[in-house]
Amino acid sequence: MKHSAVPFMGTKEQEAQLKAVIDAHRGEKGATIPVLHKAQEIYGYLPIEVQEMISEGLDVPLAEIYGIVTFYAQFSLNPRGQYQIGVCLGTACYVKGSGDILEKVKEILGIDVGECTPDGKFSVDATRCIGACGLAPVMTINDDVYGRLVVDDVADILKKYQ
Repeated sequence: MKHSAVPFMGTKEQEAQLKAVIDAHRGEKGATIPVLHKAQEIYGYLPIEVQEMISEGLDVPLAEIYGIVTFYAQFSLNPRGQYQIGVCLGTACYVKGSGDILEKVKEILGIDVGECTPDGKFSVDATRCIGACGLAPVMTINDDVYGRLVVDDVADILKKYQ
């Protein structure tokens, strides 16, 4: 199991919130997924430390918790950066070179898809069609949309956020 490059920074308040959620669901059939959802709302992601708390609190094997977290796409093992980058790999974008755009983003930031930079500033995801096919290839950074990209545009765009 690969740990995130970003150290776990949970607070006592978050831990208290999670314990309250676990206590409210303890003994309920099918409680694991609702507790995982709430935990992700509290922490923003589900690091191993949080999975261990849920495992102990609900008396569910850690392997089962990890299996659920890695199976369902809505759960994340890694924190999200202050700036969440999405590179569209939908058909129109991919045909026009979004795969190369994604590789350049990963190269500049030194992280892979689904990861966050150690300073917590950037995270990268490969997305499916975002409905901006006329602007292909497209990259988003939070709510900002960048279209008709070429690889040489990536460095200058990222500099705006550093």
